[in-house]
Amino acid sequence: MSTHQDTAPRTHCAVDAEGRITFRLPHGPAAGARLLLRLRPKKGEPERTVRLLDLEPDPADGRLTGALEPLPALAEGRWDLYLLPEPEAERQRLRPGLRDLRLLVDGHLADRPSPVAVRIPYVTQDGFLALRAWLRPAHAETHAVVLTDRALTVIARLHGAELREDATVRLRLRGTDTARELRPVIDDDHKGFTFTAGPGDLAGAGGGAGRVWDAFVRPAAGAAPVRIGRLLDDVADRKHVHVLPALTADGSTLRPYYTVDNDLAIEEAQADSPTCPK
Repeated sequence: MSTHQDTAPRTHCAVDAEGRITFRLPHGPAAGARLLLRLRPKKGEPERTVRLLDLEPDPADGRLTGALEPLPALAEGRWDLYLLPEPEAERQRLRPGLRDLRLLVDGHLADRPSPVAVRIPYVTQDGFLALRAWLRPAHAETHAVVLTDRALTVIARLHGAELREDATVRLRLRGTDTARELRPVIDDDHKGFTFTAGPGDLAGAGGGAGRVWDAFVRPAAGAAPVRIGRLLDDVADRKHVHVLPALTADGSTLRPYYTVDNDLAIEEAQADSPTCPK
């Protein structure tokens, strides 16, 4: 572990009922101190997007405190956090302290308007504090994936839009234009829906084992497809935390899983053939 990481300020954060994230840093000079949020650029691209928050001492204990309001929403991606102790000073990466994310746990229970904005504080692999953000016109939140002997059933709820009678679920073969359309069962409120898929629904597309199907719902005929996934709780990286059971039937195995972006996908494999989906 590097010396820089050992001496980086340790920062507490808490999320309130309105979605505001409050940060509390150690005591320090308050004049001009700010919190810098940087959208992590893609490899080889320059840094472009930052957000600055003013920090003020808390009268109760003197800790530097700042708040990230729900609006304006953060762009989708990973945001790294830094302390700017004074104007023109070198920025300092922040280590995590206590993270109070209790109000995010049941975030899927409330309907979200469009655009659907999600922000989750988390700890990076190298031990620093960061935010994971999603910003989408609409989002379909997975509640459960239920397996039987012959099929898997996905129970989900649409946020930021409503389902019409002609809504469809689209399973799109990754890297191609091939898609399978399924008719969901729609709840009376036009938000909740259920769909069932089995090996027969994905057969005949070519390519053999190892294919991956990404899951979408199209709220109405001609509407843009909406990604199905699980974003509305306190888990920033779900892929290796929430492992779903697999279905084996007709000589093939369907493995539903969450991608690195917490979106739902289904991988096809030959029975007893281990794979590592992305």
